[in-house]
Amino acid sequence: MSDVEYYTEEGLKKLRGELDQLEHVERPRITKAIAEARDKGDLSENAEYHAAKEEQSLLEFKIAQFKNTLSKARLIDESQLDASKVLALSIVKIKNIDNNIEFEYTLVADAIADLSKGKISVNSPIGHGLLGKKVGDIAEIQVPNGIMKFEILEISR
Repeated sequence: MSDVEYYTEEGLKKLRGELDQLEHVERPRITKAIAEARDKGDLSENAEYHAAKEEQSLLEFKIAQFKNTLSKARLIDESQLDASKVLALSIVKIKNIDNNIEFEYTLVADAIADLSKGKISVNSPIGHGLLGKKVGDIAEIQVPNGIMKFEILEISR
């Protein structure tokens, strides 16, 4: 599987905005907190200093993750996508065969997946199981509780 992830212009803008926030707001704030804690004296017993250094480590890790994600990100032209089958950025309406409940999801990259907004990752079990399916197809998807069957009702962009 390719490491490339496809994003809309909106999705890329969101990722870049979050990275900018981390680099230009959070990083200076933490640097200042470290300097202030350092000014308080003995670093070996300075809990504020150690907490700020730990926060700095976590922040730098997050920044590296965002940069890695952005390095693999590709802008996709939604107008050029084939709406006859489920692809990344498809909006797909499905019906659970067992209980007849209908759902509508947009398949997106991992970094912008948000189930509360109906955006699921193409790499999630359901997202992956829907890829390539057409209207009328039944997707049998392995989930932790067994196999779920979904009928593809509609695909749009």
